[in-house]
Amino acid sequence: MPKLNDAERDSFLAGENLIMNIATVDKDGAPLVTPIWFIHEEGRIWFTPRQHSEWLRHIRNDPRVALSIDEPVIPYRKVVVRGRASIDFEVGNDDAWRDRYRRIAQRYIPLNDANAYVDGTDDQPRALCSVTLAGAEVRSWRMPLGDESYDGIWAKRYWTKDAKVKQQAPQVFDKSV
Repeated sequence: MPKLNDAERDSFLAGENLIMNIATVDKDGAPLVTPIWFIHEEGRIWFTPRQHSEWLRHIRNDPRVALSIDEPVIPYRKVVVRGRASIDFEVGNDDAWRDRYRRIAQRYIPLNDANAYVDGTDDQPRALCSVTLAGAEVRSWRMPLGDESYDGIWAKRYWTKDAKVKQQAPQVFDKSV
């Protein structure tokens, strides 16, 4: 599958209106997936759970998380991360990182509205968490563009021997797969 190089990945993660789904694990091992706002800065994915967030409680108990960020339009880029979340600032230290929270809000709503939102919710404490990409398993993908080969669009384990797409673009496939 066409993977994003680091520059393509970083450009994608800086895009507007991308929602991140974070998967956490509760104390019994059951998964929880929550769609949230985020920002990619300094090689990290940053996010801000509220003080009574169920998924913040999960991170405190088990920092293993999975993140999924994708777009619903061609070329259907996606970045999937498995790593460990760190709580960089605990609840109640919001003033130390409020500028980052403003930048997160500004990715999703217009500047004046974002500032009003942040200022209007500053009495609702949050934690600041992150996942460092360098220490995580990061996968990326996109559909081929233009005349790019479909070779590698899926991992080889997914292909059947007589896949139709192999017949459509025979020059790019190993017939023995």
